[in-house]
Amino acid sequence: MSGPIAITSGELTATVSPLGAELLSLTDAAGREYMTDADPRWWTGHAPILFPIVGALEGETYRLGTREYALEKHGFARKSQFVCERHERSGCARFALEDSAATHAVFPFAFRLELNFEIEDRTLSITATVTNRSDASMPFSFGFHPAFAWPLPGGMAKDQHRVVFAKPEPGPVRRIGKGDPVLLPDALTTPVDGDTLVPRARLFEADALIWTELDSRSLRFGADGGAWLELEFPDCPHLGIWQKPGAPFLALEPWHGYNDPAGFDGDFRDKPGNMTLAPRTSARFLLSITVTPPPENTP
Repeated sequence: MSGPIAITSGELTATVSPLGAELLSLTDAAGREYMTDADPRWWTGHAPILFPIVGALEGETYRLGTREYALEKHGFARKSQFVCERHERSGCARFALEDSAATHAVFPFAFRLELNFEIEDRTLSITATVTNRSDASMPFSFGFHPAFAWPLPGGMAKDQHRVVFAKPEPGPVRRIGKGDPVLLPDALTTPVDGDTLVPRARLFEADALIWTELDSRSLRFGADGGAWLELEFPDCPHLGIWQKPGAPFLALEPWHGYNDPAGFDGDFRDKPGNMTLAPRTSARFLLSITVTPPPENTP
C-alpha cells in the first residue's frame, strides 16, 4: 500500500501517509479539519515523526565513539517510506520502518520504529514503539510534530485561542540560534501566565518556544465558543511550540530530546535530551488527541 489510508470511528477520521507515517488530516463527523492545510507558502508539513534526533545537530553531524556521522534536522524517519502492516478502516492502522543500508550510513544501529494509530470516539491515539535490534546500546531522541489549524473550526478568531497546560509552567523557555539552529544557553522568562499561554505570531519571530523542563504531560488548545483539542503525551518530558509567524497553524510538539546545546561536542551517547535503549529492548511514546467540536450550527 503506497497511498494515504483513512481510519474512522464515525465521529473522527484520520488520514495517514506511509511516507513518514505522517498524519495528514483529522476531521470530525461534520467534515471540519483540525490539521494544518500545509499551504506551501508557509510550510508543507502536517505532523512529521522525528527520529532518531529531534531538532538540529551542531554542524549537522554527531560523534559516536571514534566515528562521525551526518544527520539532517529531525532525522530521517519523516522522509522514509514506512510499510503499512495493518489497516482496518474502522479505527486502526500500523506502520513500520526498519533499518537499512541507507539508515546505517547515518545511524549505525539495527532498529524498528512502529507507529500505531487508533481511533475511539473522538480520540486519536498514536503510539510509537522504538526497538533496538542491535547488540549495542542505542542512543536516540524521538518527537511528535503535529501542526493544527489556527484558528480551529468554530469561527473564533486567532487571538481568542489559548494553550492551557495541565499544570502551571513557571519555568523558563529556550530558543535556538538563527544561523546555526542549536539550543542557545540563555534561559528566558516564560510567556506562560500560570497555566495559560496566549499564542501570538510575534512569539515565534525567533523560531520555536522550547521547554526542556516541563511539568505538564497534557495540554488543551482552543477557544471558548469554538473547538478544543486535548493532547496527552505521558512519555515526552520536553515540548516545542512553533509556527511561521502569521501562518494559519500552530505546531504543538511533544518531544523526548531537543537540539544540540550550543557548543556541545561530546559523544552522541551523552547528548542532553537523548535516551538510551539497551540491546533487544523497546521504548514507547504515546500521543493522544481528543477533539471537542465547536457548538452545533457553527462552521
